[in-house]
Amino acid sequence: MDNIKTIFKEKKLKLTPQRIAVYKYLCSTKEHPSAEIIYKALHSDYPTMSLATVYKALKTLLSVNLVQELNVGEGNFRYDANILTHPHIQCISCGRVDDIEEISFENLNEKVKSYTDYKVLSHKIYFYGICNKCKKE
Repeated sequence: MDNIKTIFKEKKLKLTPQRIAVYKYLCSTKEHPSAEIIYKALHSDYPTMSLATVYKALKTLLSVNLVQELNVGEGNFRYDANILTHPHIQCISCGRVDDIEEISFENLNEKVKSYTDYKVLSHKIYFYGICNKCKKE
């Protein structure tokens, strides 16, 4: 939590209880929730916090690189407090999104340079499959 305090102070941004709550929630889960899920999870502790406030908090957290936004193609975004570059996998049946750990695409940007005339800035890698729960059903 010291990290968020330091970054907000450096950026001269107000560290509101709502921003802290959204960030803490994201740090506490590996579920990659949508804004709506975050809103529902925090609503009992923050009954006056609106969905719009959650979206604004996420936008601010994104702008200071404390969270990353995942576009998994379902019409809305998911959020992850793990900002290190890592691949994700999504279940095509239930929509669950998980990290794929212990695999590295660290040098991928360098490798791609010889195949394009673009200046490669970043990459995101998504895999799609069927999770264990859906396989059993």
